[in-house]
Amino acid sequence: MTTVQIELSDTTAQAARAAGLLTPQALDRLLTQALRKREAADSLLSIADRVAAAGIAPMSMRQINDEVKAARAQRGQPG
Repeated sequence: MTTVQIELSDTTAQAARAAGLLTPQALDRLLTQALRKREAADSLLSIADRVAAAGIAPMSMRQINDEVKAARAQRGQPG
C-alpha cells in the first residue's frame, strides 16, 4: 500500500469531500478509471499510426457509427 499526499485548493477539497471523492476507495476508483482511459487512448493512437502507415483510407463518421452499431449488435448490446 502506498500513501499519497496531494495539495488541493480549499474549494476543490471541500467539494470533493462533500461528494465523497476523498476516500481511499473513491480515489483508487478514480485513478484506476483514468489509467484505463489513458491506456485505451494510447492504444487507439497506436492503431491510428499503423492504419496511416498502411495507407488505409479514413472512414467517415457515418461509417464509424455503422461499424460500432454492428459490433454492439453482434455482442447483444443496445445500439
